[in-house]
Amino acid sequence: MRETGATIFVVDDDDAVRRSLTRLLRSAGWNAEAFASAGDLLERAPITGPGCVLLDVNMPGMSGLELQERLSDAGIPLPVVFLTGKGDIPMSVHAMKHGAVDFLVKPVEESVLFQALEQAIRRQAAETTTRQGRDSILLRLALLSIREREVLERVLQGRLNKQIAFFELGIAEKTVKAHRGRVMEKMEAHTIAELVHLCDTVDIRLSQPVD
Repeated sequence: MRETGATIFVVDDDDAVRRSLTRLLRSAGWNAEAFASAGDLLERAPITGPGCVLLDVNMPGMSGLELQERLSDAGIPLPVVFLTGKGDIPMSVHAMKHGAVDFLVKPVEESVLFQALEQAIRRQAAETTTRQGRDSILLRLALLSIREREVLERVLQGRLNKQIAFFELGIAEKTVKAHRGRVMEKMEAHTIAELVHLCDTVDIRLSQPVD
């Protein structure tokens, strides 16, 4: 097996092509699962772990382009590599605009196919890391009390402790310092710059609630 342990989900209505691709991928060290239609893939649940979809375009029922959009709408984080015998420029443009990693035309060289699949797996790994990082920050934000959130918002606006205390919240400056310290601790931030970066990462706006 390849080190990634990734699964390639082959979706093609041509039995011979589907079997050939599956054998090729398995011989190259990937896990491979084959599906005769877009609907068959959607019925498979759950789809987890590293992987990508190797997808034909022209299929009975739901097309490959429609499946790509369905996967995206369902929040299924599987990159898509198209492999089709009847592709054209409008199709490829549509696919790439909707996030396809590559749009290949049959017959394709093994090295080109493998390179596209490896790129898809790397993209998924990077997106997973980013998503997990965002989720971690949001969990930390959820730990803040209402008062701590009020202090956080004003810290992000560049307010000093004295300004927050006397002109913003009407509380003692030492109380603001205590809240600010707890914000830093819960957010696991060592500096104000780091705190600002964390909030920017999850696109927290100063005018919106952080919960």
